[in-house]
Amino acid sequence: MIHQAPDHRFEKGRGAQFNPANRFQSNSYVREYPEGIDLWEEENRNTTYIYEHGKTIVNKVTSPDIGMAYSLNPYQGCEHGCIYCYARNSHEYWGYSAGVDFESKIVVKKNAPQLLKQFLDRKSWKPEVIALSGNTDCYQPIERKMRITRKLLEIFLHYRNPVSIITKNALILRDLDLLEELNRHRLVHVWLSITSLDEKLRLLLEPRTASYQSRLKTLRTLSEAGIPTGVMNAPIIPGLNDVHMHDVLKAASEAGAKRAGYTIVRLNGAIGDIFKDWLYKALPGQADKIWHQISECHNGKVNDSRWGTRMKGEGKFATLIQDQFQRYCQKYQLNKESAILNTQDFRKAFQPQLSLF
Repeated sequence: MIHQAPDHRFEKGRGAQFNPANRFQSNSYVREYPEGIDLWEEENRNTTYIYEHGKTIVNKVTSPDIGMAYSLNPYQGCEHGCIYCYARNSHEYWGYSAGVDFESKIVVKKNAPQLLKQFLDRKSWKPEVIALSGNTDCYQPIERKMRITRKLLEIFLHYRNPVSIITKNALILRDLDLLEELNRHRLVHVWLSITSLDEKLRLLLEPRTASYQSRLKTLRTLSEAGIPTGVMNAPIIPGLNDVHMHDVLKAASEAGAKRAGYTIVRLNGAIGDIFKDWLYKALPGQADKIWHQISECHNGKVNDSRWGTRMKGEGKFATLIQDQFQRYCQKYQLNKESAILNTQDFRKAFQPQLSLF
């Protein structure tokens, strides 16, 4: 639980407290005025949207320790502002900072539905699960207006290609009709990311996300509709939210989740400086302990890029976290069954007409 007030320098409503220099650019700038805060579900006047027409949209995932083969992200950057987000570094490839820019300059890939159609129509494509939100949340606030994710789901349904979704936003319930239809063909699995049940911590850690209770309600609604669901209790930040794991997994199980996963936070690239600055401003009394425990999980560093260990860490704290995760999953009947999605009914765009003959 949070028992202290943030440092007077802490700016509420954003995760990152500054813009570090972009490693790909020789020139940089600093923000010299404070930004305001709106409720997560309202339009944010301080966020800029950049509309992009790309050439590709589906990414082949080559990392051997990530449980997905392909990912699709209709948005780059994420207004949720989660301070720990590993996707922050990718914003530098677009010419922006991994700090405040990541959560206030959102790239909108308007032609994502057209690109997905082109991808699925390729002769070489053999149906596999494509993950929505492998990098940034496909249901972040701008989706309410753009409806790109909904259009993508319509395409997945038409082609009968399976899709996995992870989100922090209750906006996913807007598309319950499509999710139910996808599920009739065993084409969808939904994960809700829940890092804690402490709302004071959420406002610091994930300032523009749906409340934890809203996420649990969303999980329950999806589960009651028969849609396979899971909870990602990630990232675990040693010394901060590791003690919340039991309550998260228990609540998720009671809401109908059948699967669970976790990772230990790793602060690679620019995220290390961004997170450390946030930590000592947001939680000054706990900062030293948390920083050192993160390091303990990564062989004395706050980032470990080795396949297989980078997500779960190593050492006594990492082992303790892994043991308690397995114990709680067993207690609450999580990961007892697999959600294997259907790849047998895939069809190209014109196959329904051909079937008439």
